[in-house]
Amino acid sequence: MFGKVLVANRGEIAVRIIRALRELGIRSVAVYSDADRNALHVRLADEAAHIGPASSSESYLRIDRILEAATRHRAEAIHPGYGFLSENADFAAAVEATGIVFVGPSASSIRRLGSKTAARILAKQMNVPVVPGNEEPATHLDHARALAQELGYPVLLKAAAGGGGKGMRRVDREADLEGAIRDATSEAERAFRSGEVYIEKVIERPRHIEMQIVADNYGNFVHLGERECSLQRRHQKVVEECPSPLVAMNPELRDAMGEAALRIARAAQYRNLGTAEFLVDQDKNFYFLEVNTRLQVEHPVTELVTGLDLVHLQLKIAWGEAIPFAQEDVTWRGAAIECRVCAEDPERDFFPSPGKILQLSEPAGPGIRLDSGIYPGWTIPLEYDPLLAKLVAWAPDRHGAIERISRALDEYAISGVATNLGFFREIMQERRFRQGDLDTGFIADFFRHWRIPECVPDLGVIAALAAASFSKNHQPETKNGQSETSRWLSQGRSEQLR
Repeated sequence: MFGKVLVANRGEIAVRIIRALRELGIRSVAVYSDADRNALHVRLADEAAHIGPASSSESYLRIDRILEAATRHRAEAIHPGYGFLSENADFAAAVEATGIVFVGPSASSIRRLGSKTAARILAKQMNVPVVPGNEEPATHLDHARALAQELGYPVLLKAAAGGGGKGMRRVDREADLEGAIRDATSEAERAFRSGEVYIEKVIERPRHIEMQIVADNYGNFVHLGERECSLQRRHQKVVEECPSPLVAMNPELRDAMGEAALRIARAAQYRNLGTAEFLVDQDKNFYFLEVNTRLQVEHPVTELVTGLDLVHLQLKIAWGEAIPFAQEDVTWRGAAIECRVCAEDPERDFFPSPGKILQLSEPAGPGIRLDSGIYPGWTIPLEYDPLLAKLVAWAPDRHGAIERISRALDEYAISGVATNLGFFREIMQERRFRQGDLDTGFIADFFRHWRIPECVPDLGVIAALAAASFSKNHQPETKNGQSETSRWLSQGRSEQLR
């Protein structure tokens, strides 16, 4: 096995990978920007390398600096995590050229699948149904107008080079197309260094279901079942679960989507882990969307239900080991639900809420898993994605998982910044969610009827916040210059300490 691995990422995923490396007896090298000098992943790693200023374009997206750090620290492999350079074929190729192992698919596979348009072409060749759309980037406005008119509004603009909701815009009428293209291409350029976008027909109120695939260097291909990812806001997943409530009632869908995903993977000569994403319409027809050529944020729900450690599996495959099981050996037990805990304010359209974490109380207990990258006193940077942690619950059935994660959410408290914890508490009690009646419009529907809850201020929380603030002789300020404590008091809400 590898002696040392560099983790080319930050936050909770870097912490997750570093802990997996330690479990396998592998030394870890963290990388960090100026903003992350005191981050948890840096504290946990065996070694750490500074790679630049806070801006990701000058640090976590700098291939040369990451390779220089790997060479200097004599890392034998690089794990990219997710986001940043994880789906960048040039990065994978550059790593391969140095003789260092890239923990993921080959550069050629990423090029065939990392481009959403190339993946659509490959899926069609493998007789996998795709969402109606085009395979060529919309190169100019007149071209985009013609494509949109051919498909019929509403349409969806999507970044060809990446996912995660970045570079994605829904367009309901021609008058909005020009502005949407401008915004989508700009966002895609910032996120993926490629402004190419393509156009798909909108499938109204679908479910978003993805299949986890695994492949090794010896021609073995296995899928690990599905994840339900329909709860999204601005095309960004916020709650995921395994198994999907829909697939649980229609198990033939798992076999059909799993086989479709593996046909694409075989055609691309894929290796390591990846995820094929699908939309499923109201008539249970599924359509291929894209392949994410990396580990997914939501991988813990698959781990809890299958009993497999996906990061361990990634590293062993990268080392040259074969998949130690066959398709018929994969079993799914119980149900798992994940909430993406972010420093953002649901009452302000999920606006990011960077700042210092004053107090932190984390849940525990049977069936609870918390993948976290934070600690009390740490300042959340403004420059990066606001994801702080992933709270996951497992139980023998879906009802039990909902009750278990609801209990954990009640015990989870972060003070000093706004978070979406209270939002998740309400989602878990929503009738439609409990019934498994899900689609990608669920969150939008929820907010149409949602009202800011009125809470009686907890004097213990007020005292804790005041003590933490005055102990530093500083009141953390919000965007409007109002202190966090007074803002909390005026709104009558807080993440309560329990």
